[in-house]
Amino acid sequence: MPAKKGKSGLERREFLLEMLKKSSEPLKAALLAQITGVSRQVIVQDMALLRAKEEPILSTSQGYVYINDSPSQGVQRVIFSRHSAQDTKRELTLLVDLGIKVLDVGVDHSVYGKIFRPLNVKSRLDVQNFLSQMTQKEATLLSSLTDGLHLHTLEAPSVELLDKACKVLAEEGFLVEW
Repeated sequence: MPAKKGKSGLERREFLLEMLKKSSEPLKAALLAQITGVSRQVIVQDMALLRAKEEPILSTSQGYVYINDSPSQGVQRVIFSRHSAQDTKRELTLLVDLGIKVLDVGVDHSVYGKIFRPLNVKSRLDVQNFLSQMTQKEATLLSSLTDGLHLHTLEAPSVELLDKACKVLAEEGFLVEW
């Protein structure tokens, strides 16, 4: 896609929105900054402005994603899970290896209330990228606020596959019944 250098802020945001809508993969702010000839911080501000105009843009660990109004690709279930930070890779890998997409992670904090963030993890590569980003940024997991207890929204092609995933998580001692 050709660069849009020298355009006004409005034109740049329209261009960014078009790129996000056409992309099947998340787009990193650094890449968008390079394409548009502005700083990464300007892109972050542009995304905030687009979201303020109610554009369905998510910021994920892999980059920005435009959420289309298309229906989900299967059935969804919210689960409670508890494990140490060291078991995060094991939990996510078990799920993606079964063909489960982990849409988000959330906690129900006693002071802050419900906090959810998108993950959109569907492959081992996504798991690796997520964990690499956590390490590079020296970030802590959201579940560290609740002693490892967290929620995930899972998506699978069938209820049977979700049932199987829950059984595997229970066998590992991760699934919390509620």
